[in-house]
Amino acid sequence: MSEILNITELFGEDVFSDKVMRERLPKTVYKKLRKTISEGYELDPTIADSVAQAMKEWAIERGATHYTHWFQPLTGITAEKHDSFISAQDAEGKVMMEFSGKELVRSETDASSFPSGGLRATFEARGYTVWDCTSPAFLRREGDAVTLCIPTAFCSYTGEALDKKTPLLRSMQAINEQALRILHLFGNTTTKWVRPFVGAEQEYFLIDREKYLKRKDLIYTGRTLFGVMPAKGQELDDHYFGAIRHRIQDFMRDVDIQLWRLGVTAKTEHNEVAPAQHELAPVYDEANLAVDHNQLVMEIMKKTAPRHGLECLLHEKPFEGINGSGKHNNWSLTTDDGINLTNPGDTPHENVQFLLVLACILAAVDKHADLLRLSAADVGNEHRLGADEAPPAIVSCFIGTQLQDVVDQLIGTGYATSSKQGRSLNTGVNTLPNLYADVTDRNRTSPFAFTGNKFEFRMVGSQDSIASANIILNTIVAEQFKEAADRLEKAENFNLAVHDLIKELLTEHQRIIFNGNGYAPEWVEEAKRRGLPNLPSMVDAIPSLTTEKAVKLFETFGIYTRTELESRTQVEYEQYAKVINIEARAMINITGKQIIPAVIHYNTRLADSINKVREACSEADVTVQTELLVKSSKLLRDMKDARTILYDHVEEGIRIKDAEQRAHFYHDVIVPDMRALRSPSDLLETVIDKNLWPFPSYGDIIFEVSEP
Repeated sequence: MSEILNITELFGEDVFSDKVMRERLPKTVYKKLRKTISEGYELDPTIADSVAQAMKEWAIERGATHYTHWFQPLTGITAEKHDSFISAQDAEGKVMMEFSGKELVRSETDASSFPSGGLRATFEARGYTVWDCTSPAFLRREGDAVTLCIPTAFCSYTGEALDKKTPLLRSMQAINEQALRILHLFGNTTTKWVRPFVGAEQEYFLIDREKYLKRKDLIYTGRTLFGVMPAKGQELDDHYFGAIRHRIQDFMRDVDIQLWRLGVTAKTEHNEVAPAQHELAPVYDEANLAVDHNQLVMEIMKKTAPRHGLECLLHEKPFEGINGSGKHNNWSLTTDDGINLTNPGDTPHENVQFLLVLACILAAVDKHADLLRLSAADVGNEHRLGADEAPPAIVSCFIGTQLQDVVDQLIGTGYATSSKQGRSLNTGVNTLPNLYADVTDRNRTSPFAFTGNKFEFRMVGSQDSIASANIILNTIVAEQFKEAADRLEKAENFNLAVHDLIKELLTEHQRIIFNGNGYAPEWVEEAKRRGLPNLPSMVDAIPSLTTEKAVKLFETFGIYTRTELESRTQVEYEQYAKVINIEARAMINITGKQIIPAVIHYNTRLADSINKVREACSEADVTVQTELLVKSSKLLRDMKDARTILYDHVEEGIRIKDAEQRAHFYHDVIVPDMRALRSPSDLLETVIDKNLWPFPSYGDIIFEVSEP
């Protein structure tokens, strides 16, 4: 029987939390730090030494020997460099353990070794990490090693942001300032801050590690580059919410315990639609913490799986033919005094503040649908978006029947006089309680759906950082709030002006509202008629970042400079080409060293069989063997030809110097080449003796996650 957990005692024990700071810091230091964290005041540099001393003592008491500035470069994952607390030796040879305020606040790293889009070169290497006090430090345990992790921002020697945290913090500051202006217009002068709250639902696959290690494509790229579906897939819907296997449950419990110790509110876990697919969802938190926590979720799942003989796959499309994985980004705006600005209440037609917020959000998404699409642009996501398993690449908003009715009233007559209400559901079973149905249904096909008191952005890829999506959301809504506040603050009659503005915004931007089936092919044509952008590929979406509209948006709120935007564009193009190049070279390697030799071996055995049968009995029928040999030989020839073409084009692509041109070449030429190489290989898998096929099949992997 496993040990009984006391979650309340366990939760946050490895976090330098507010409770720990209150206990260990001098009162004046604590108050100054708390003011910065809660109200956004500039950090007082005089308190750094006191905080560092308390943090060091707390960490060492818990076994820490090293500390690191934990940051999020443009790789999409985290980075860290470990330093011990040892500073020097005294005269007797005893080591001195120190951690200064300077070491807490700032560290230096090689900025040229991270993606920078040309901002940093090898001879311009200096970069800085800077303490983010709004995200608490924590302890990371790896075996016997314990490290103090200090969340930090990352910038270049010349001040440009080289990470995802810096623009996220800037965007949170921007939306806070503009949302407060909106609240002040409605007479609210007591609220101190407004922050985006986010909950990221993380999907992932778990497979046997032993089988994973036999698949070079999974090792190199995170997805299978070859493979055919077995007789059974996900069509019976028997995995979704099914009973969780003992081995998987043990993994989930292990992950939960680690996350709870780090203050991550892991709450919901279940089997997802595809075989071997699962989900973990936390309680929502402030956007900055939610981004940090989601990075920890992914890291801990990846590191924990091997201890259970498993491998965690975070790629958006590990297996062709079944659902891939996404990450639903639930976003809302909440004040320090508990007001959720995205909650319509029971009678939204009377909630003018909510209607203004709704109108601003819809307008923001309509104006900047291209940027929102870009925020979910990831090479792996291209296999998933619009594939009847995830929202299409066309951004639209689902608002449900209740809000649609209110919007229709406002647009049609200028006034909203009623709101549709929920209804009771009678199950017809006396022993079951009656249910009160929600006022509106859910739409799983919508990219950006209102779900009662928040918006759910469903396009984000499973392995991607949620920072990009929230940077865009925060900034575009801040812009719309600013435009609304600028106009309403000058109005002589606020009530009349806000009513007119809501109607105007809803009328002008109603094209972004779509409550229908986003998977339907008819929607593509309807979206085109409405003038909504359709950016199916990552390379199609990247230019959105440097349009004059985007540059003005980001520079107005100090989120990005033009230089930072141009550099990130280069990073995106380079990332696309590099990922596809790795996949293409892996295909060349696997076909040349594994599949082709296996097929030749099969053909040789088949030919020997034909000859031996004929030798034994000249009249024996060898038609079946001959047909198989002819078929496999033709497919082998097709595969060899496709491999040669892919190889030649990869060599050509590498020689293209311009990042944008190279990305388009890989998209337009290399990706079709890869499909052409995969096709004969997958057909051969259906022919070749299973014992000769060089790696585990889809059926072996997704249906045979055996118990220990």
